[in-house]
Amino acid sequence: MTMKINQFGSSNQVNPYQRQANKAHAIEQSLKKTADKLEISSAAKEMQQMSQSTPARQARVDELKIQVENGTYKINPQDIAKSIVNFYNNKPK
Repeated sequence: MTMKINQFGSSNQVNPYQRQANKAHAIEQSLKKTADKLEISSAAKEMQQMSQSTPARQARVDELKIQVENGTYKINPQDIAKSIVNFYNNKPK
């Protein structure tokens, strides 16, 4: 008695290890093709330019920084309280 064995389908469909290797290879190839891309909107560029401080403001910040480091910076609690109340009441100074 003889038994005849026919190969069905491709061996790629039968061999799960080969399928996994092919998937890994396909993912690797797709990652090589894609590249990261960064675009900065015009609104973000405007905000960046606006956030740059003026020389007068920078001088004031430097002055305050020196006062804080020296321990000579004095705060006025009344002014701070007024500013907080005005902020929450939406009133200008």
